[in-house]
Amino acid sequence: MTTDNTGKDDTSRWEAPGAGGSRLSWRVVDIVVAAVLGVAGGLIFWVWNFIGGFGYEVFDAVTPGLGGLAIGIWLIAGVVGGLIIRKPGAALLVELIASIVSAVLGNQWGATVILSGAAQGLGAELVFLAFAYRSFKLPVGVLAGVGAAVGAFLLELVTSANYARSLEFNIIYLACVVVSGAIIAGALGWAVVRGLAKTGALDRFAAGREAR
Repeated sequence: MTTDNTGKDDTSRWEAPGAGGSRLSWRVVDIVVAAVLGVAGGLIFWVWNFIGGFGYEVFDAVTPGLGGLAIGIWLIAGVVGGLIIRKPGAALLVELIASIVSAVLGNQWGATVILSGAAQGLGAELVFLAFAYRSFKLPVGVLAGVGAAVGAFLLELVTSANYARSLEFNIIYLACVVVSGAIIAGALGWAVVRGLAKTGALDRFAAGREAR
């Protein structure tokens, strides 16, 4: 349980009944913000479905596998969710909600994007878990982006039949997806959270209190 400068409880009125004030317990505000971030991420995904899809084809036409550089934006929701909410399951939940919104709004891949969201969110989630949900600095954000990228790559080995493609393609694609995940989802996602925190929008979260 945190307190403000006057010593008064800063979060108790947001705690769900029975949460007990644990650092890892979900609060009502966490659930609400996860939903908001998921929907916002889904809208971004929906726009990027067209831009990124075209970019993927252009890059891949230059060198097969280079299209992985366009993947990063589709990985960012889970990373941002994990960095803000800092609770078990946050990265997975936000990325999954975003993928569901993208599927509902429509895209060229259909409902399979929901499975992608689950794999990408799980990849980021495992990184936050590895740090016991205690560290949320830039390197951890970057690693979460890499985790999401690896999750996407592993899923696509099956769903896109990439396992049947050449070793050269898969090495190039993995490298590009990891770079895109690290820079766009990880570093950019971390910067977005820091920017939001400085505006005071995240004052109910540790990310906001750190910025203050």
